[in-house]
Amino acid sequence: MNLWEAFVALILGLVEGITEFAPVSSTGHMIIVDDFLFQTNKMFTPEVAVTFKIVIQLGSILAVVVLMRDRFLNLLGLKKIPGQTTTGQRLNLGQVIVALIPAGVLYLLLDDLVDTYLFSTQTVVIGLVLGAILMIVADRFGPREPKTVSVDQITYKQAFIVGLIQCLSMWPGFSRSGSTISGGVLLGMKHRTAADFTFIMAVPIMAGVSFFSLLKNWDSITPEVIPFFIVGFISAFVFALISIRFFLKLINRIKLVPFALYRIVLAALIYFVFL
Repeated sequence: MNLWEAFVALILGLVEGITEFAPVSSTGHMIIVDDFLFQTNKMFTPEVAVTFKIVIQLGSILAVVVLMRDRFLNLLGLKKIPGQTTTGQRLNLGQVIVALIPAGVLYLLLDDLVDTYLFSTQTVVIGLVLGAILMIVADRFGPREPKTVSVDQITYKQAFIVGLIQCLSMWPGFSRSGSTISGGVLLGMKHRTAADFTFIMAVPIMAGVSFFSLLKNWDSITPEVIPFFIVGFISAFVFALISIRFFLKLINRIKLVPFALYRIVLAALIYFVFL
């Protein structure tokens, strides 16, 4: 790995880490930074480029696990969250599984079709705009006084509906966090609560998808590209840690509209400059 390749891995990891869990579409940013600027599919091979994106996504997922480790241990019954009672309602694996079923089934049925027929720069632009509209609608029409102020108050019904709304994120550019946070807000969750639940849901489904994608592309992992992958993974992990901490502190104050406006600007940039 030369210095230029290390720089590319660092920057792409940074972009992935900052954008994966913010409601701004990591796919849209990757189109600008990688597909049009760095072009790792030409630097190495298309297969290596795909595998690299899977690897840096795993770095972002690990950041969520580290930051929310107490909550995941609590879900497994291994640790108590301060303030929880033994008889009171709390988030459990049941709600998480219920939320994952719709997207999991849809992924198994449609993943190859989405990759073949929907994954293009044009569809990402459409996804950016439609996702922005949903986020604006959520901020405009969500309850003024949310009643679900903690993930421990999320019901099975809310979990399932948020899981259904998460299916929108199969459209490239729509954004998983953008769709699920918007859905949670419309269902009466505080923005921070919806974001916390989004991150909890994201880990198993993203890890599962990444694992199977990695298996399909395993032959592209060679000794020559492993240093490139390692730099990207570490970069994505570190910047995701920073980004998620900042986002969770900010989301209750600024809501979703600023992110929606940013998405519209990004969509316009991609459309007018790169199409």
